[in-house]
Amino acid sequence: MGFELSEADAANELMRLAKQIAYHNKRYHAEDAPEISDADYDALVRRNAELEAAFPHLIRPDSPSRQVGHEVAASPLAKVTHEVRMMSLDNAFADEDVTDFAARVRRYLNLPDDAEVAMTAEDKIDGLSCSLRYEHGKLVRAATRGDGQVGEDVTPNVATIADIPQALKGAVPEVFEIRGEVYMAKADFVALNAAQEARGDKVFANPRNAAAGSLRQKDAAVTAARPLRFLAHGWGAASAVPGDTQSAVMAAIAAWGVPVSPLLVRCESVKAMLAHYRSIEHQRADLPYDIDGVVYKVDRLDWQERLGFAAKAPRWGIAHKFPAERAETTLEAIDIQVGRTGKLTPVGRLTPVTVGGVVVANVTLHNRDEIARLGLRVGDRVVLQRAGDVIPQVVENLTRDAPRAAYAFPDHCPECASEAVAEEGEVDVRCTGGLICPAQRVERLKHFVSRAALDIEGLGEKTIIEFFGLGWLESPADIFRLRQRRGEIVGREGWQDKSVDNLLAAIEAKRAPDAARLLFGLGIRHVGAVTARDLLKRFTTLEALRSVAEAAHGGDAEALAELTGIDGIGPAVADALGDFFHEPHNVAVWEDLLSEVSPPPYVVETKDSAVAGKTVVFTGALETMSRDEAKAQAERLGAKAAGSVSAKTDLVVAGPGAGSKLKKAQELGIEVIDEAAWAEIVRSAG
Repeated sequence: MGFELSEADAANELMRLAKQIAYHNKRYHAEDAPEISDADYDALVRRNAELEAAFPHLIRPDSPSRQVGHEVAASPLAKVTHEVRMMSLDNAFADEDVTDFAARVRRYLNLPDDAEVAMTAEDKIDGLSCSLRYEHGKLVRAATRGDGQVGEDVTPNVATIADIPQALKGAVPEVFEIRGEVYMAKADFVALNAAQEARGDKVFANPRNAAAGSLRQKDAAVTAARPLRFLAHGWGAASAVPGDTQSAVMAAIAAWGVPVSPLLVRCESVKAMLAHYRSIEHQRADLPYDIDGVVYKVDRLDWQERLGFAAKAPRWGIAHKFPAERAETTLEAIDIQVGRTGKLTPVGRLTPVTVGGVVVANVTLHNRDEIARLGLRVGDRVVLQRAGDVIPQVVENLTRDAPRAAYAFPDHCPECASEAVAEEGEVDVRCTGGLICPAQRVERLKHFVSRAALDIEGLGEKTIIEFFGLGWLESPADIFRLRQRRGEIVGREGWQDKSVDNLLAAIEAKRAPDAARLLFGLGIRHVGAVTARDLLKRFTTLEALRSVAEAAHGGDAEALAELTGIDGIGPAVADALGDFFHEPHNVAVWEDLLSEVSPPPYVVETKDSAVAGKTVVFTGALETMSRDEAKAQAERLGAKAAGSVSAKTDLVVAGPGAGSKLKKAQELGIEVIDEAAWAEIVRSAG
């Protein structure tokens, strides 16, 4: 998918999405009180995934793609640490996404395009994830997913669910954790709500909320009075696995007496998978329980093991979600917002309309070109969509032919009146005022203290705006000089001795900040959170990074090659770093900040392996794995997988057809091994 979004704007949107999704995760997983529909939530996650795919160097440390569920809320239930993490699944929304998923699996496994990759397909129940631990066939513990790592102990409550056996039938492994969904059938939900209403008690919003609230009760007697059910969809820790395919293990689980979806089938092609999806979609309204899609999983377990996991989801599975709704409304106004990079972002103010169960009153219109493409003007009737591409997004203008003048995009900044222009080759219009523009200065300060940057507790948007207006905050270094203004802060509205001391303590705690977070917090164009970490992994200190960036900007070819040789770092990042350090004002801000803080050298924890901490380059054709799988192996072993050979390269893995990279490695005297030797390194590391 093509993006007209600039990287700076993408970074801003990713920050907003991280906050939105974290909030809705908490409402859904920890509080069992979601405010938006599943389709709307999925659409937020989809937008985040699309932006991260288009701008991988902007992936944030708090990215929703790295989170599973939500931290367990304060609860009388005991916490349980999962032996094997409970992961979530990535989503597909279109047939093409499923085809791409199958193609990615083949590429990763280095299979021919026409190779059969059988997958299971089953309905995705909208319930509460639960893990059942059986030892010697007896149920010993049940736990909710929580944040994927730590859940809640609901063993007494699960003991009241008739679908879940206290003892498994037949011969079973010594230890086996069955994972699935606790849910409430539609008919049972209606009956429960009728009984709740008759007693004057709270009614539940939907079956999923009812199931979650019923399972997470302190008193198991309450759970016993609620009609909960269970369907298994997988497993966790296991002393042995009763089969070599997903379908075989699920059949074994069913034979042990645990319910498995009757719609689970094995498909030998994408065509068969999509046909099953259509079949389930057709049956959806008549099923006894709520579902929100179909889950596909690679059937062969040895392939699942090779594919492994990305940040929060397995590479061998995906959830094909059902589409959401559209709605019509009126565009009442177009406002312009100025971001920290000076980008002018148009925001549409709408006549509030309900789409997919939530009221929408505002929508981003992205940029000048998007407004022109849709022919948008104030007063137009528009179609909104809250699933798929952008959430929310205007997808159609129903009155574009009405006789009204075209919208005139501003050519001056609404905040500082400086000229607003689009640079050559860009669609974004930016304020040229730079740091004289109050909107940009405030936004940069807000970014600097944000969760993904320095994460200074207590220094939120309201405080930054207040202190900026008083002239106390002009640059990041001023934050660390606020202690000199303690007497002026105390006594202001909302500020007492304790709150001021808490703020100053939070600031002092960041005097030795993480170097990558500090670099990201400076807001250098094209340098997102992941890019900042990648740079510091290579150069360790900010001083070393600055030295290389300045040399590259000055024409040093070796320094430029060192920068762009880092996987994921291209000419745009190198140019942005060089431009930043070439600007005297930026250098003044940088040096002023480093006079107040002392970030320690950036240290990356590595595994104990023969290549831990080393830089590895793969070149030539790999015959037993794909290049992506090889790089993933290197990263798991604590190594850095680079894209080019330099004096800092420690090891080159060369396959057939290796050319210039192999030659350069030999010239530099770098160790070169073949694919078999690399496989031995991987095996020896366990």
